[in-house]
Amino acid sequence: MTFAANFSLIEQRDLLNSALAEFSSQECRYLREIGPELEAVASAMHSFICDSGKRLRPIFAYVGYLGTGAHPDEAVIKASAALELIHVCALMHDDVMDGSDSRRGAPSIHRAFEAFHKRDGAEGSAAQFGINSAILLGDLALVWSAKMLHQSGVESSALLRALPMYDEMRVELMAGQYLDIYESTLASQSVERSLKVARFKSGKYTIERPLHFGASLGTSNSDELMKIYSAYGLPLGEAFQLRDDVLGVFGNPSETGKPAGDDLREGKRTVLLATTFDRVSDAQRAIMEEHIGNPSISSDAVEEIRSIIVNTDALAEVEDLISSLTNSALEAVDSDRVAEPARKALIDLAAIVTKRNT
Repeated sequence: MTFAANFSLIEQRDLLNSALAEFSSQECRYLREIGPELEAVASAMHSFICDSGKRLRPIFAYVGYLGTGAHPDEAVIKASAALELIHVCALMHDDVMDGSDSRRGAPSIHRAFEAFHKRDGAEGSAAQFGINSAILLGDLALVWSAKMLHQSGVESSALLRALPMYDEMRVELMAGQYLDIYESTLASQSVERSLKVARFKSGKYTIERPLHFGASLGTSNSDELMKIYSAYGLPLGEAFQLRDDVLGVFGNPSETGKPAGDDLREGKRTVLLATTFDRVSDAQRAIMEEHIGNPSISSDAVEEIRSIIVNTDALAEVEDLISSLTNSALEAVDSDRVAEPARKALIDLAAIVTKRNT
């Protein structure tokens, strides 16, 4: 593995992809050695890990490491890449919980294994087999994450410093996921509660904790930098989730890889919808309550709800909030305490995560 003289996010993503592909290939070989029955598991895991993904969490981790003034390091690339496997676990399980048919333009894992069951004419419920398989593959990704981290080659002292951040990242992810499904059971329409979900489900685990993880790998004297990373990561993480909420309603399926209006179909209690409910008329509220959470929502109903969101200025308000949160993050990282080129990378990343189409 080689490093260019001038740091670039593209180069970093390529290095992370290479590390993930090498690790996945090694682990999939072991699965195949266990028995031919695991061929489908190995193929699905390798494809899901390697075929796509923005690699945001590993990128933030490695930038967080470089922000300490530490030099490029192959072992830290591998340790940072391990965070992507936590995300793989979250996506596989999230699709089961949401009943999503697709992910990244392909069948979600539980749907793919449901199709395998039907193709083979196997006994029992194909749907349950798909769900069971996706849960196990998600669990395997979480195990692989820890294995990749421990086998990364980082110094023992650095690993011990980083482990608390790694643990907190996993705990907060699971807490955020539970808050998300719990809010759906309440059918709440609270902007404040939806923001809390956004912070724990995505904000902390996507940006703040990976930055903390990277800083811990880079230095034992990171208290001041940790505060800067929190002041940057928390608002930007919320802005990231808010952009995700907008894409969940207004995203182009050809770009997002998900059906149009997927969040409406799943009945997710997002900040965008909570803001809309704060502004609707009684007639508009009735329309939204009739269709949100309906798995068979029509394209006409999706368009009708989109119009309500736009006409109540809820979309504009959320876009303003995204801009405000992003500006707060940029102000926080405007500090000489963050070493170059990491500071410039964090500025560039703020635009990438808030202006994306997928």
